[in-house]
Amino acid sequence: MSLEVGQTAPDFTAATDQGSITLSGLRGKKIIIYFYPKDDTPGCTREACAFQEAEADFSGADAVVIGISKDSAASHGKFREKYKLGFPLVSDGDGKICEAYGVWVEKKNYGKTYMGIERSTFLIDGSGVVRKVWRKVKVDGHAAKVLEALRAL
Repeated sequence: MSLEVGQTAPDFTAATDQGSITLSGLRGKKIIIYFYPKDDTPGCTREACAFQEAEADFSGADAVVIGISKDSAASHGKFREKYKLGFPLVSDGDGKICEAYGVWVEKKNYGKTYMGIERSTFLIDGSGVVRKVWRKVKVDGHAAKVLEALRAL
């Protein structure tokens, strides 16, 4: 299943290193959900830090940034502390959120095929409707593109 623009974002309640978060509990705010493969790896770190650098701009536009990977809440806590990330990182250990958003996909690397998270971002409006989707994200410049789309809402 692939989540598309115009659809309602699947609700979830999931663990973070600071408790739990429920997507529907954020109604009224714009939400940026970005899925990434693994805490503290080069591309994922650059992406998280880029969102952090723009966090004031996102919050100034009444938006919340949420990162999601299959790492544990404890791993997320270490990652957030190390890079001083001010937004929540959701632990999707069972992969249900990844599946609901269509980001758990077959990947290929050096001739090997495996299942993994496709780096993807979803911009959700205050009513819970997906307004923009980025798949197979290239990290460099991505946070700026998301901010531009957010401001156009």
